[in-house]
Amino acid sequence: MATDSKGRDSRRVALVTGASRGIGKAIACHLARAGFDMAIGARTLHDGEEREHSSTVAKSDTTALPGSLEATARLIEQAGRRALPVYLDLLDRVSLGSATAIVLERWGRIDVLVNNGRYVGPGHMDQVLDTPVELIDLHFEANVMSPLILTKLVLPQMVERGFGVIINLASSSGTMDPPAPAGRGGWGLGYGASKAALHRIAGILAVELADSGIVAFNLSPGFIATERIAIDMGTFGFDASKGAPADVVGAVAAWLSTAPEAVSRNGQWIEAQPLCRELRLLPDWP
Repeated sequence: MATDSKGRDSRRVALVTGASRGIGKAIACHLARAGFDMAIGARTLHDGEEREHSSTVAKSDTTALPGSLEATARLIEQAGRRALPVYLDLLDRVSLGSATAIVLERWGRIDVLVNNGRYVGPGHMDQVLDTPVELIDLHFEANVMSPLILTKLVLPQMVERGFGVIINLASSSGTMDPPAPAGRGGWGLGYGASKAALHRIAGILAVELADSGIVAFNLSPGFIATERIAIDMGTFGFDASKGAPADVVGAVAAWLSTAPEAVSRNGQWIEAQPLCRELRLLPDWP
């Protein structure tokens, strides 16, 4: 075991939320290949457990989504790194504290936090008049408050060591109006408004912690072909065949977490697809 001057485990550790599938899974795998031991958080611990993922109040979808933390953990271990799956529900603040505590107790550090997970449920693709206010509350709880809580939980030990990376998965839905109403190629108010609020965190961290060795980024994936896009979103006007692979976001997240030159982008908005092309992080991707 590698240790620092105080005899503590010095292996780098990253925590990724929403790591059971899609972008979170890709980020976890790329960080593992970049040398991080991976704490991976989500609600889906085992295959077949994710059965409530409807995007609208008008229809309930209980078909099982592919992916789980145990499947992601196998890929991490195949990359030669340790994997620590932890149950983490963005609508349950107790689970945020317990998941973070487990990682810090087991491995003693969290060097990189990737706030990738988001609210999945009704209201995402509903129009304003059809969306109960309670569902907009859930969007803000999962997409804003939970990333902020996790950030506050990991920051003290990052500041103590003088190093840390916070990556918040951003979305153009928080910067622009939808091209069409929700459900017809656009998105719901809860998603767009909560992403807009999330976007403010990285820049403020960059200002307040500029001398602490902490960097923070808004990482915008662009349109990505994930399992949920393919299964759920076609009826709402989103064609998964036109999306980029999730590995694009994983490769950029790993670069932001390891490249010394990434520090110059502290607090900035990062477009994953153009940067991946510019730096040729995935040579086989056009």
